[in-house]
Amino acid sequence: MEGIVRVGCAVPRLHLADVEANVAEQLRLLTEAVQKHAALVVFPELSLTGYTCGDLFFQQTLLHEVEAGLQALSEGMPEGVAAVVGAPVEADGCLYNCAVLLTHGGIVSITPKTCLPNNGEFYEKRWFHSPEKGRVVTATLCGREWPLSAAPAVTVSVDGVTLGVELCEDLWSPLPPSTLLALDGAEIILNLSASNELIAKREYRQELVRQQSARCLCGYVYVSAGSGESTSDLVFSGHSMVSCCGSTLRENDGYIDDDYLITADIDVERIRADRRRQQSFGDCAARHTDGQAHRTRMDISLLLPDGESADYHVPRHPFIPSDERLRQERCRQIFAMQAHALARRMGITGGRVVVGISGGLDSTLALLAACKAVDLMGLPRENITGVTMPCFGTTDWTYQSALDLMRALGVSMREIPIHEAVRLHLKDIGHDESDHSVTYENAQARERTQVLMDVANDLGGIVLGTGDLSEIALGWCTYNADHMSMYGVNSGVPKTLVRWVIQTAGELPEFAPARDTLRRILNTPISPELLPPDEQGNIVQQTEDLIGPYELHDFFLYYAVRFGYRPGKIYALCCTAFDGAYDRATILKWLKNFYRRFFTQQFKRNCMPDGVKIGSVALSPRGDWRMPSDAQARAWLEECEAL
Repeated sequence: MEGIVRVGCAVPRLHLADVEANVAEQLRLLTEAVQKHAALVVFPELSLTGYTCGDLFFQQTLLHEVEAGLQALSEGMPEGVAAVVGAPVEADGCLYNCAVLLTHGGIVSITPKTCLPNNGEFYEKRWFHSPEKGRVVTATLCGREWPLSAAPAVTVSVDGVTLGVELCEDLWSPLPPSTLLALDGAEIILNLSASNELIAKREYRQELVRQQSARCLCGYVYVSAGSGESTSDLVFSGHSMVSCCGSTLRENDGYIDDDYLITADIDVERIRADRRRQQSFGDCAARHTDGQAHRTRMDISLLLPDGESADYHVPRHPFIPSDERLRQERCRQIFAMQAHALARRMGITGGRVVVGISGGLDSTLALLAACKAVDLMGLPRENITGVTMPCFGTTDWTYQSALDLMRALGVSMREIPIHEAVRLHLKDIGHDESDHSVTYENAQARERTQVLMDVANDLGGIVLGTGDLSEIALGWCTYNADHMSMYGVNSGVPKTLVRWVIQTAGELPEFAPARDTLRRILNTPISPELLPPDEQGNIVQQTEDLIGPYELHDFFLYYAVRFGYRPGKIYALCCTAFDGAYDRATILKWLKNFYRRFFTQQFKRNCMPDGVKIGSVALSPRGDWRMPSDAQARAWLEECEAL
């Protein structure tokens, strides 16, 4: 699990204006954080004093206590952890609302708040100054002088993790400092906040933090003042959250909360992967920064140590939302994309389409999308010709499913058995029919494609491809057979998602007559049905027995293509996600198979037909993935062998 930083959001029990007591509370939570292997802990804005001290900020006694408190905190905190605390800091006769980054033994850096709210319930300009652009002021704290300025400053740990700090209102401004900090290299933004609670404000903050983490391609740690603040006119909720690249990783549970520590794991390798892919990020950095940002060095490691398990949820099925409502919405969107894209293509090619119907998942989804497309176009479903082509491996179960589905959907039906044509072909090439090798299988696949192509020519239509994203990734298709069509309507949908899209589409009222058949198809084993059934007429050739479970391959595909992770990291993530479902040897076996097939089958992807891109992982050489057919998998496979 390389590249993981465990962060802590700490909202201690607050003793208003009692710095000594606040230091003790923070040391208590820092000790707890170390026990939980958190290397970076963020406290709320002005956490040493409390945010609501008012005119007490002008008291020399309080400022003296702050300096003593920083010294005591740095000396008393555990080694191997960094903390960011909030404190009022005096510099050149002015007070600044600051975030102070400390490690055991001393201060690392001090960041002043840039945007001071002074409207509504906020009066910060009564006490604090905002740093002026181009001007550096000097604070003397703990026996050293510290420069304070408005210029972005980032801190780099010994292992290269880069941090940036902003405070509360800074995030709410039109141009948050975190934007420039990210462009200057900051991978994790730390926000010390004291945001009072109002109706619907929590939801707004959630979106604000999540969107900023997405826009800046960063981890974002937000920690707000707890309910221990003064309630004279306001209430503070202690709202904390951690987001990364647009996803919320962790959030405190209580609506009004106090005295807690939560941790979350941020994957900096994901951040770096996104930034490598996002060319506009680098363009903005070149346009708006000069590469001369002040960098502070921090001589501790922030990365999770080897052997410590990551503490973040790794979903088994990264393409499938775990929330039922969100999953249904996602599937509706995917189905709409498929249908509208196909309708656009059919509008150009004449409005007729031919699709091979096997009684399996992929051809069913393609047929449903075709029906929706002609419905959108106002054309009769008879413009769709479904062709079932029984051969040696066809079972009564799938044969009947194919016929029932076409009848229920009201499409034109053709049944074209291909037994004799395949037998003649095998005879022509001198292949013994009893030899059930790849030639035996591929001869059937190519005959089916030839039939579909010729029927489409005869009707003036196009052949609709049924292959899905997972099959394309593994090259699980016969070249110039099911590999080829005039439009690949499923090419962006991974296998693990296909059944959910079918299930969701099947709930549409226009597909009500087909629901019983759809349920039967959803319970059918995945098979190309190219080998004869057993004596009881059951399917004997199950795809996942041959190439591995699709849920594993979709997991490998997502992390290999979306983030470019190394095999070792994908393996560790997969072992975590599928703990109890597959043993480590099984996962490694199919990981090797994934890389072997993914590299050797690229030649099929380089000449795949058009098809709509559905998500962030796509393999069309035009829509997303570009890779030479003769690339070598040696380095990836050697890393797999070393696991």
